[in-house]
Amino acid sequence: MPTVVRFLLFFAALAALTAVMGGALTTHLPDQFFAEGGRDMARQAVQMQMWHALALIGISVLMIQQGCRACISVAGCLMAVGTVLFSVGVGLTAFWGIHPGPIAPSGGSMLMLAWLLLAVGVIRS
Repeated sequence: MPTVVRFLLFFAALAALTAVMGGALTTHLPDQFFAEGGRDMARQAVQMQMWHALALIGISVLMIQQGCRACISVAGCLMAVGTVLFSVGVGLTAFWGIHPGPIAPSGGSMLMLAWLLLAVGVIRS
């Protein structure tokens, strides 16, 4: 199995694990642990993280079936980095009210670019 596929599957598993943990925290922590409106914000971040963990598993399967095409490989790596940036940025805001600059928007932009590259990679294959 190619290294990039192993990395993406490893990352997807950790992202799913931490999304489940985040889901438990956002459900069970008292309101005092969240900034104003933070619980809903944290739920959104957890959902985005889980959806992208599942998407990375799908990308990995696609790469195994069709080979590691550059567009699809880059899409997977961008999705991994974008997921971290988005989730961390939103988490900092949700729990501590810290607005860490362009971290979450940059992560969201990377996620959008990853989906576009995936579409291009699939149509070209």
